[in-house]
Amino acid sequence: MSKYNVLIVGSGGREHALAWKIQQSPHVETVFVAPGNAGTGVDATNVDIDPADHDAVIEFAKQNKVGLVVVGPEAPLVAGLVDALTDAGLRAFGPSKAASELEGSKVFCKNLLRSADIPTADYRTFRSADDASRYIKDRFSEPTDPVNVVVKADGLAAGKGVVVCETRSEALEAIDRIAARKEFGAAGKELIIEERLTGPEISVLAITDGETIVTLPPAQDHKPAHDGDTGPNTGGMGAYCPAPVLDEETLAKVESSILVPVVHAMKRSRRPFKGILYAGLMLTPAGPKVLEFNVRFGDPECQPLLMRLKTDLVEVMQAVVDGKLEETGPLEFDDRPAICVVMASEGYPADYEKGHPITGIDAADQMTDVKVFHAGTQQRDGQIVNTGGRVLGVTAMGDSISAAKLQAYKAVREIRWQGAWCRKDISDKALVTANKA
Repeated sequence: MSKYNVLIVGSGGREHALAWKIQQSPHVETVFVAPGNAGTGVDATNVDIDPADHDAVIEFAKQNKVGLVVVGPEAPLVAGLVDALTDAGLRAFGPSKAASELEGSKVFCKNLLRSADIPTADYRTFRSADDASRYIKDRFSEPTDPVNVVVKADGLAAGKGVVVCETRSEALEAIDRIAARKEFGAAGKELIIEERLTGPEISVLAITDGETIVTLPPAQDHKPAHDGDTGPNTGGMGAYCPAPVLDEETLAKVESSILVPVVHAMKRSRRPFKGILYAGLMLTPAGPKVLEFNVRFGDPECQPLLMRLKTDLVEVMQAVVDGKLEETGPLEFDDRPAICVVMASEGYPADYEKGHPITGIDAADQMTDVKVFHAGTQQRDGQIVNTGGRVLGVTAMGDSISAAKLQAYKAVREIRWQGAWCRKDISDKALVTANKA
């Protein structure tokens, strides 16, 4: 069997998990990660290339006999890196620039959902802070009036451009932050005000070649910074998989009323979607509704998903590139659940300090059914230091969700750096669901 090299673009926990899983494929010789982190430097080979430099990515792939390029994060996907790689004759896994607008523009996404009659929250779009503020003031007269709306920046904002508002004052402040003060940069050129949905949130990821859809086991992320889902939104403080809150009957409804229609709608709009389709859902009393779509593996959902995956991921990705996903068999997963606990820098998701030495990673990694995935780390002077807000994704499997949680937090206790913190309640929602059942 001839082997080839794989290049993964990105530097987060998702990319470390991808490198770790892809390295296990018998088809793969060397896994390169551009630019990578301290963890990918151990499980793969880092290369100092900026993902925004398409020419440099293409040149490296051609010079190093790369048989597959996997683009991890949303920014290079939205910027059209897959298109550039494909035009250069390289095999790339991920959606095109046109298809990536499903995540790159929340306005595009909401309009597509409305046109395809896919269940989602009612919404209005605005191009100025004044118009949005006037809309709120016209509907709610007093500063303390309950509004229960969500204000969203249109573009990419690293998972943070969403503000849940309970009062008129909070809504006006969110509009000011996004559209006037441009707290999220260009992402705030347009904004959306939508009704606030209620119910458990769930992540359903699927692999698709634009025709066939393979749904992955549901996972549940924890976006708010602090225990009990309090505090500001983050990129994700932990996840577990599978999520028992989504039963087989409801999952089938998600597939038929959300995943299949959106893939068909993208095809009709001449934006065929190939890659990872991530549906962020709210399980409302009226049924599942779409909060957002992402166009790549979620981070941290990717970590427990790939921890459980037994099927050769490279074979599946190559089938997607070739448009032959229907020829692959069902994906096989470990029956045991997995939990990822994100360890973050002090101050995250606001300003945080960098450069603190991290200890205990090797001890945690040596524990049974534990893998520490790196996100915001680098090697400096022989030490691993924190360089990001979300630093590590400590991931563990167990015979039950409670056993996986216990093992994950045992591993967390082995790891230290100045200001390190994490949520203590990752997966507790699953335990509540199990107790109710």
